[in-house]
Amino acid sequence: MTTKKQALKKRAPEVLPKLTETEQDLLWHLEHGYQLATDSLGGAPVLRNLQDNEVIRPASANRATVEALAGRGLITKLRVTILSRLYGA
Repeated sequence: MTTKKQALKKRAPEVLPKLTETEQDLLWHLEHGYQLATDSLGGAPVLRNLQDNEVIRPASANRATVEALAGRGLITKLRVTILSRLYGA
């Protein structure tokens, strides 16, 4: 049986690991309507704006960046697109 005191105790907030500047940049774009696309191996990430099809290739982002965000649960579902199809090559 729990007492009121125990029920009112707050759990300590979880400390989230600090995000790198690159990770923060990717998340900002995802929050503002961009879609993340990668090659078939999960590398070479690009961001595509769904409204005007603008494509951005973050210079410092790579497969490790995408895997780190997925591992932390910050991105849950990646849409994997083969880049040759994205660019029409």
